[in-house]
Amino acid sequence: MAEPYLTIKNIIEHETEVRRSRFICAIAPVETEEAAREFIAGRRRRYADATHNCTAYVIGPDLRKADDDGEPGGTAGTPMLEMLTRRGFADVVAVVTRYFGGVLLGAGGLARAYGGAVGETLDRAESVEMVPATVAAVTIDHAHAGRLENDLRASPYPLRGVDYGARVTFEVAVARDAMPGFEEWLATVTAGRATVRSGGTTRLARTRSRTAPR
Repeated sequence: MAEPYLTIKNIIEHETEVRRSRFICAIAPVETEEAAREFIAGRRRRYADATHNCTAYVIGPDLRKADDDGEPGGTAGTPMLEMLTRRGFADVVAVVTRYFGGVLLGAGGLARAYGGAVGETLDRAESVEMVPATVAAVTIDHAHAGRLENDLRASPYPLRGVDYGARVTFEVAVARDAMPGFEEWLATVTAGRATVRSGGTTRLARTRSRTAPR
């Protein structure tokens, strides 16, 4: 995704009750549709005796899917998906397991219950902001490479790899909005001895204490 978005660090589970029906929501970080389907399959095996196991997932910028699993159309998976996207989340999968409590909730009640289960679970998750980043290739002579490597490892710029050739090249991930500051920092710590060129693109995680506001 080209713009910043949120994901979560770890699997999170939370249970709510609405008019005697139990709603058990689990949300997991995933990077592929295959991983999302595997997580869903695992939850459905675990709660095979449940009334419904409804799902929603967002992968990358375009892949969004939801399943009502037998609930009236648009009352479960869709509000779950809308909650994820409205909060700005991607690369996540949500499964809400329902045990029917004997009281019908109606279409509006179901939508609020399923969407609310996802929202309350997100409130308890440790979210991570993913930002677009550039893979910078930093080159310096061997005599000063050791010092630069130490400085990089102590810096906020993730070191992804080192290549020892005629000169030493460090592969560094830098958030796009931080590139000017990185180049200034690099010039200072190397006294202008290093060169830098932009390579491919990647994503960097910025940890947040809680999720974005609703």
